Amino acid sequence: MQASHKHRAIVTHAHYRPPAAGGAFPRGSYTRPEPRIESRRFGALAAGELRIEIERVGICGSDLGVMQTDPVTGCISSTVPLSIPDSGRVLGHEGIGVVREVGHGVTTFQPGDWVTLKSIVCCQQCAPCRRGHFNQCLEASLLGFQRDGIFAEMADVPAQLAAGIGDLAGTEPGRQAAACIEPAACALVALQSASMQPGDRVLVMGAGPIGLFAAMLCRQVFGAASVDVVEPAAFRRRFARKWADRVHAVDEFLGASDSGPYDVMVEASGSLGNLDVSLRRMAANARIVLLARGVEPLHVGAVDHIVTNGLCITGSRGHLGGAFETILSLCLAEKLALHEVVTGVLQGLDAIHSTLERPLLLSEQHCKLQVRL
Repeated sequence: MQASHKHRAIVTHAHYRPPAAGGAFPRGSYTRPEPRIESRRFGALAAGELRIEIERVGICGSDLGVMQTDPVTGCISSTVPLSIPDSGRVLGHEGIGVVREVGHGVTTFQPGDWVTLKSIVCCQQCAPCRRGHFNQCLEASLLGFQRDGIFAEMADVPAQLAAGIGDLAGTEPGRQAAACIEPAACALVALQSASMQPGDRVLVMGAGPIGLFAAMLCRQVFGAASVDVVEPAAFRRRFARKWADRVHAVDEFLGASDSGPYDVMVEASGSLGNLDVSLRRMAANARIVLLARGVEPLHVGAVDHIVTNGLCITGSRGHLGGAFETILSLCLAEKLALHEVVTGVLQGLDAIHSTLERPLLLSEQHCKLQVRL
């Protein structure tokens, strides 16, 4: 491939607002996010990188969060680490494609290989990395947020992010599943952080893709005794019934007296205002894992219940450390049908652009939406 090759991408532009003393965004933020379809020109492929023709991408809630702004400050409300240079940022971090060129020093892939992508570039040198805690890398760089992602016809990515998808690429359901491995692996890490055990009673807050993958894993891999899901959107509640014993609307759950006790809670909604009531439904020695980023502050009044019952609350980020490979193996062995969470496959960059411009519509009409390029 020639260095002069041009490709189209969705490039998000924004205006930087420096931090203000005592403000809601102490590190500064960006205002007026605007996605545009633009042509970009490749330079020479860097050592250690792959040039990948993107076949399809998944649209994540974190991508849509970059399009949403605080009504008071006008700043992007997403709390995901984000940098948008003057030239704009290409979002997108879930997807699959075909390797078209390999950079110097890359020996594990060759042109023509189908790959799916991890989204956290880790340094492998800092103290957490040396301990094997790659998701907590101190120098982590997030694909699609801190470096250009894959809402593009072609993308250059570090080879450390790529995983071969083998036979999955041979069928449409397989390609849909392969493009879901990244969020499913995030759900797996969360359940591992919660020390999930066979026979546990599980509460999943939020029936977005990661919440549904958590419910699916609890049912099909971890051997949960029961799975309850709480979700505000009617479409997603109906969809979640396939992997849950009971599905609740939020108000119904908060007002119910017969739900619980639960051994594990997966907070995948980002609506932290509901957490205090949920904590009171947890059994002794229950484990609560938070993995959705939300702009709401966390206020906990159930401190006595936490102390008396020995509850453990932990956070979870990422999919490194073997989770990606575990999910891929389960898919290849037909133990997980990740494609069943895909509710729509659209066509072309225009479809991504349209979705980014109307971010609130996705949760009302879809679970996992993918776009074929």
